[in-house]
Parts: sequence; structure tokens; C-alpha cells
Amino acid sequence: MIKYIAGLLFALLLQLSYNTHAAIPKAALKLYKANNAYIQYVGRIDFTNPLKPRMWSPGVYIKLRFEGKKCELLINDEVLYGKSHNYLEIAVDNNAPYRIQTTGKTNVITVADGLTEGEHTVVICKDTESQIGYIDFVGVKCTKLLSPPAQPTRKIEYIGDSITSGAGMDQSTTPCGKGEWYDQHNAYMSYGPRTSRNLNAQWQLTSVAGIGMVHSCCNMNITMPLIFDKVFLRNDSVAWNFKHYQPDVVTVCLGQNDGFGDSIRYCDIYTKFIKTVRQKYPTADIVCLSSPMADDKLSAALQNYLTAITAEANNSGDKKVYKYFFSRRYYQGCGTHPDMKEHEFIADELTAYLKQLKGW
Repeated sequence: MIKYIAGLLFALLLQLSYNTHAAIPKAALKLYKANNAYIQYVGRIDFTNPLKPRMWSPGVYIKLRFEGKKCELLINDEVLYGKSHNYLEIAVDNNAPYRIQTTGKTNVITVADGLTEGEHTVVICKDTESQIGYIDFVGVKCTKLLSPPAQPTRKIEYIGDSITSGAGMDQSTTPCGKGEWYDQHNAYMSYGPRTSRNLNAQWQLTSVAGIGMVHSCCNMNITMPLIFDKVFLRNDSVAWNFKHYQPDVVTVCLGQNDGFGDSIRYCDIYTKFIKTVRQKYPTADIVCLSSPMADDKLSAALQNYLTAITAEANNSGDKKVYKYFFSRRYYQGCGTHPDMKEHEFIADELTAYLKQLKGW
């Protein structure tokens, strides 16, 4: 009898313990809106509506730190033309980044689930061009949003075209010639952000596919000097406040879409653009890059132009204008763009040069 009663008591205690445990709710995810001070934004972003910061440019990124096992993002997509869906790159802690695509105008994206307890950091980067449409960041759901990690003090801005934007490089899910034209875009893994991560620096991509210094391709009526002061570069709209981001280094990688033309006019407009950049960034080092995808003939012409342009700037008193020519041609991606591995090589070249230039 005593054993029987003891068994009943044990079973009762076990059930009570189970009920008590089951009654404890799992940590609920709390919504933190986009204007929370703990959310970091880098890039040309329109904060007209602080609850829905709007971003068009490739390479714009958001960084946040949270506590818990799970994190969800609330992101709206323009769904331009009723069918274009942006790609995003997600990097959680020190794990390999992965690319996802939005599926509708409103999206709840689980970027991390089943993580260990503790603190975690997430970076969200827009991989696709402004021509694919904007995204609005609405907020994040997590157990607890934490104060963000300190941003790197170094800052680099990369001015360029489709190469700088990371077009035609990522064939991990869709081979060249298949799907939509932007299915191979990956700004996060392009040479600029790679170079910045190599050097522990922030990055900003001021780039538009097809754009040139004097002449743009594809019937585009804009050039870089015309739109340089805008947030929505492709549409030449929404004024950009240059005080928001003052880089230590600015690289200019243009000329691929200009091709061959009036060399005097090209050099003149390029020289004036350098003066504009200098006006906006009084202390930055400005590095004029050759096009890494140019064939031998165009590469030789661009190198001649850049030699003359940088010499003119130096002789006029601006000693912080430099030139760098890539060691070879990179063209194994879609439409003869550099592919993923080649962007790594380009970044390695540029990293070594900037280390030497800046003493980093």
C-alpha cells in the first residue's frame, strides 16, 4: 500500500511539474519598428517616412543585434512592373551569407531560427539594382533588440556601373540566360563590399547598371555626373545629403558603357566630376579605376584617359587623386561581367592597393 501511495504521489508531482512547465509561454517575439535607434542603416536611403525607410540602390544594408533564438524581418517590396522581386543577402553572425528573394508586396522573412540562446547579429543587404524597384524596411521581430555593435570607423564609397552593382555574377540558382535579368545580381558579394569587409570598413555603392560618365547604354538619359547627388539614382530623384556619409576613400569605376568616343570630351567631363566629388568629400582619397571587364583595346584607352585625368588633377593642386589599373580582364559572368570568384579576385587586388595607399 505504501508503495502504491508513493507511486501515486510521484506521478502527481510529475504531472504538476509538466503542467507548470507547459504553462510557461515561449518567449514571444516583439515588434521593433524601423525608426528604433538600435537599428543601423548604411547607404543612400530615403527617410521621408521614418517608419518605412525606402532604399533603391544595390548594396544598401541594415545591421542589428538581438537576443534570442529567432528573428523575423518585415519588408515591403515595390514589385515593380507587377513582377520584379528584389533579392536580399542575409548574414547571421559569422556564418556564410545566403541570398533570398521577396515573394510579394509585404514580406515576413525569418532570417534566423533555432539559434543558440544569447546575442546574435544580422546584416540585411539589398542585392538588386534600383531598376528592380525599392524595398521598405518596416521593422524586426525578436525577443529583445539590443544596442548595435560599433560600426567600423573606416568608410569607402564605390561609384560605378553594373560591375560595381554586382550584376551578372551569381549563378548559384539561375544560370546565365535563364530567368529574369536580375536573377544573378549579388551586391553583397561584389568587389566593393568584399573590399570593405577585408579592410573592416563600411561601404556605400553609388552605382547604376548601364551608366557612364558621358554616355550610358540602353537608351538611358542619365549619366553619373547628373545623378550623383540623388538617393534614387536611376530616376534622378530624392536629394541626397552628403553629410550622412563622408568616406575616407572614393573609387570611381566607369567607362565601360562610355566605350570609345571623343577622348577630349570624356577627360574634360571626368575631370569636372572629380572636382564635384572633391567638393562633396574634401578630405577623401579619390581612386580612378580601370574597368575590370574591358577588353584589351578599351582597357588601353581607359588607362590612357585616367593617366591624363589624374595628372591634370594633381597638377591643379589635388594631390589626393590616384589611379589603379586592374591586372587582367574579368569576364566569366553573365554578359561578360565578372563572376562571383572574379569579384573576389578584384576585391583582393583593390584591398592590397588601398592597404598600401591608406596604411590600413
